[in-house]
Amino acid sequence: MHDYPCIHTPKKSNYLKINKMKKSVVALVIGMVLSSMLFQSCKDKSVHKIEVGTANKQKEIAMGADKEQENPQKATIQNMKEAFKGETTAHAKYAAFSKKAAEEGYPEIAMLFKAASGAELIHANNHKVVLQRMGEGLPTVTPEFNVGTTLENLKNAIEGESYEFNTMYPNFIKVANAAENYMAQISLTYAYKVEQKHRDFYKDALKALEDGNVKSLPSVYYLCPTCGNTYATTAPSRCEISMTDAKLFIKIDAL
Repeated sequence: MHDYPCIHTPKKSNYLKINKMKKSVVALVIGMVLSSMLFQSCKDKSVHKIEVGTANKQKEIAMGADKEQENPQKATIQNMKEAFKGETTAHAKYAAFSKKAAEEGYPEIAMLFKAASGAELIHANNHKVVLQRMGEGLPTVTPEFNVGTTLENLKNAIEGESYEFNTMYPNFIKVANAAENYMAQISLTYAYKVEQKHRDFYKDALKALEDGNVKSLPSVYYLCPTCGNTYATTAPSRCEISMTDAKLFIKIDAL
C-alpha cells in the first residue's frame, strides 16, 4: 500500500463563508467607488455654485461702481455751488472786516483783509466758470455774517479758513477726483492752497494785535489773478501755484 499525503477537503460550510467574504469585499469596493463618484459630483456642483456666486458678486460690484461713478459728478455740482456761496460770502465779509479794521486804526490789518477779500472773489469767479461749463445755474447768494471787533474778526477768519483748508476743500477735491472733473479739481485746489496762506496771515495778524505790534505787519500784498494766491510785501516772478507771470499780479497797497 502506498502512503499518500493527507489532503483535507474543506467542508461545505467553509466554502460558503469564503464566498460570502468575497461578496462583501466586492460590495465594499463598489460602494467606495460609488461614494467617490457621488462626492465628486457634489463637489463639482458646489464649485459651480461658488463660481456662479462669485460672478454674481463681481457683477454687483461692477454695477455699484457704475452708480458711484454717477454720484460723484452730482456731488461735485453741489460742492461747487457750496464753494461758490462760501467764497462769495467770504469776499463780502472780509471787505467789511477791512473797513472795521481801518475804523479801529489798524491799516495793516485792513490791508490784509482787503487782499484776502480780493482773493476770495477770484476763487468765486473760478467756481462760477466751472459751474457754467457744466451747464449749471449759479445759486443765489445773500452773504450773512456778523462784524465784531478786529480781534473778533481775525478769530472768525482763522476759524473759517481753517475749516476750508482742513475739511471742506479736501473733501470737495476728493469727490471731484472721483468724478474725474478736471476743471473742478483745478478750481478747488487753487482755493485750497490759498486758504492755508490766508489762515497763516490771519494768525500772524492776531498775534501782532495781541502783542501790540501791528505796525510790523506787511502793508503791501500781491494777488495772482488766476488762482488768488496771495503774497505779502514782495512776489516771485511767477505764481507758485498757477505759474502765472508776476507782471499780471494785482497790487494791493491802498485802502
